[in-house]
Amino acid sequence: MHAASRVRPLRATLERVAVFIVLAALWEWAVDIFAIKPYLLPALSSVLRSLWHNRMMLLEQALVTGGEIVLGYAAAVIGGVLMALAIFTWPLAYRMFYPVLVVFQGLPKIALAPLMIVWVGYGTSSKVLMAFLFAFFPVMITTLGGLAGTPEHLVEHFRAIRASPWTMFRRLRLPAALPSIMDGCKTAMPLAVIGAIVGEFVGSQRGLGYLILESNAQARTDLLFAALVAISLLAGLLYWAIELLARRVWWRAL
Repeated sequence: MHAASRVRPLRATLERVAVFIVLAALWEWAVDIFAIKPYLLPALSSVLRSLWHNRMMLLEQALVTGGEIVLGYAAAVIGGVLMALAIFTWPLAYRMFYPVLVVFQGLPKIALAPLMIVWVGYGTSSKVLMAFLFAFFPVMITTLGGLAGTPEHLVEHFRAIRASPWTMFRRLRLPAALPSIMDGCKTAMPLAVIGAIVGEFVGSQRGLGYLILESNAQARTDLLFAALVAISLLAGLLYWAIELLARRVWWRAL
C-alpha cells in the first residue's frame, strides 16, 4: 500500500511531462509542415533559442515583474482578509462596504489601468496597485464565505460553554475558514500576475509586459514567445509556493 502511494505521484508527473512533450512536438511539426512564417508563429526551437540567448535580460525583467506581483498580492491577501473580517463582524461594515465592493468588482479592471497611471505614475506603484485590484476580491469573498460557513452546531457548542467571541474566532471560525482562505489565495495569485502585466502594458519601461510590447513592435516574435514562457514559469513558481504554504498551514489533503 505504501509503495503504491509513492508510485501514483510519479505516474502523475510522468503523464504531465508526456503531455508537454506531445504538445511541443505538435507545435514544432505544425510550423514546419504548414510553412508558417516566423513572424506569425516561430518554431518552438526558435523560442527556446531566444529564451536561452536572452536569459539574463528575461531574468532581469522577470525580477521586476515578480516584485510587482508579490507586493500587490501580499496587499490583496492582507486587505481581503481584513475586509472580510470587518464585513463579517460588523453589520454596519457589511451594509456600507459590501455593495460597493460587489459593484466595483463588476468594473473591467483593464479599463482602470490608464487611470492608475494618471494617479500614481509610470513607476512600480501603478503595477502593484493593478495586481492588488485583480487579486483582492477573490481573497475577500472566499474568506467571507469560509467564516460564514462555520458549522452551526459547533458555534452553538462554543456558546453553550460560554466561550468569548475572541476564543470562538481563534479556536473555531478561523480554523474552519482556513481552507476557503487558502483557496482564495491560490485563485488570486494568477490574477495578480495578470494585473501586473496589464499595468506594464499600459505604461512601463521595465518588466515582462514591457518586453512583450517591445518585441511585438520590433517583430521579434521569438522573443515575445520567450517572454510569455517566462511569465508562465513565474506564475507557476509563485502558485507552487502558495500551494506549498497551504499544505503547511492546513492539514487537509490539497
